[in-house]
Amino acid sequence: MKKLIIFFCIALTFSLQAQECNCTENFKWVKKTFEENDAGFSLVISKKGNSEYERLNKETLAQIADITDKDKCAESIVSWLKFFRKAHFSFNVNENETTASQGEAPKLAVRNDWEKFAITDKQLEKYMAKIDGTTPEGIWTMAPYTVAIVKKETGYVGFIVDGGGTPWQKKQIKLRFSINEKTNVYKGVIYLRNYFDYKFDKAELIGYNHLLLDKGFLLTRKDIKKQDSEVLNKYLNLISTNGAALKKYSETTMYMRIPSFESNQKEIIDSIIDANKGALTATKNLIIDLRGNGGGSDSSYNNIIPLLYTNPIRIIPTEFLSTPLNNRRYEEWLKEEGLLEQDKKVITERLKKLNDNLGKFVGMYDDKVFVQREDTIYRYPENVAILINGSNGSTAEQFLLAAKQSRKVKLYGTTTMGVLDISNMYFVNSPDGNFELGYCLSKSRRIPDMAIDDKGIQPDFYMDADIPQYDWIDFAEKIMNNQ
Repeated sequence: MKKLIIFFCIALTFSLQAQECNCTENFKWVKKTFEENDAGFSLVISKKGNSEYERLNKETLAQIADITDKDKCAESIVSWLKFFRKAHFSFNVNENETTASQGEAPKLAVRNDWEKFAITDKQLEKYMAKIDGTTPEGIWTMAPYTVAIVKKETGYVGFIVDGGGTPWQKKQIKLRFSINEKTNVYKGVIYLRNYFDYKFDKAELIGYNHLLLDKGFLLTRKDIKKQDSEVLNKYLNLISTNGAALKKYSETTMYMRIPSFESNQKEIIDSIIDANKGALTATKNLIIDLRGNGGGSDSSYNNIIPLLYTNPIRIIPTEFLSTPLNNRRYEEWLKEEGLLEQDKKVITERLKKLNDNLGKFVGMYDDKVFVQREDTIYRYPENVAILINGSNGSTAEQFLLAAKQSRKVKLYGTTTMGVLDISNMYFVNSPDGNFELGYCLSKSRRIPDMAIDDKGIQPDFYMDADIPQYDWIDFAEKIMNNQ
């Protein structure tokens, strides 16, 4: 499984001037391409109905009729794509060819028309001197930005203090959030690097000095007024690592943090396991913290499975939708230089199988289920807790489906994102060359009996809102130690 592509996909803006396009024609191309080739299209239509789909198309055509700017066009088409699923699709503005040929980094557009917060530097300094550091008000860093957050009648407003070398200018409004009276939780919007909006459902103040937006954006207070507890600082030190890491948490527990299964993490994960195999197989408990892990490559978790293994693991494969466009991927592979003869033979056979079954879903293997068996069942770890949340998707969910078949494993946390069943992304350029569409080629044979998309994987132990994020590790360890 490839890492999930989130719907906003940060469609980059590559020019300092407005970029014109025929948005209506590009939408018609996206619609036709998606309808004919995406592996999940017919499944969604069967659930939501043609009338709802036609209503969406009519509204989208009306919305984009007068759009000529590439970025606004991309934003509208991404909104249309959200109808089908949460992730595993993309629609990006292509890089400017002139810029690329000169070997320069792409430039984001400057938005001089963006709303600014009316305050002078002196007024801001005076305002911040009065805050006590117990609310979201303050000066925060969120690399590469420095943001000031102040309270207004309608909620909180965050604006740029330092754009960190981006096109964002001083005083431009970067985020807004307010209290949801029904849930008593802050929700709002943050504007991404390219000024696209990302709506978040939860703004959580962790301790005094960290603000988490939807488990995806972490802001750290710069003007610290009150110190956080030692327990909280320990948690933040564990959770903030950019790559995989392993630590001895206590005499009975090893803690492994895996923020991503991206292919570049495989070597790190494997080396950690190899270097600490003795300690891992001699310690009673293992906590694997996957919070925020959005996926990557299945191969990245291959060496974790033997540590958890207790019985054969059943893995359900995917089927590929055969169309001339989709099958072009195999044709492209056959043209790659240095391809081994044995690989060329396999690709050729699969391409023929697909071409012989145009319009159908085709399994690449004869087996309808794979069974993974390991030679060794380790006594330790005796208990394995995997911490999960709503940011886990794609390969992270594939790992969980395999891991939870072990008698040692329990999942702790909240329901995962639910973006796994429709997968294997393929990317094609629009006829005018301005855009790149990403859609999916395959669907899981688990459908409909054990669908994950839009449902997610539920934990064995639900971490309700009264259990702070920084207590999850201790909570899991206590259960594993029967405390």
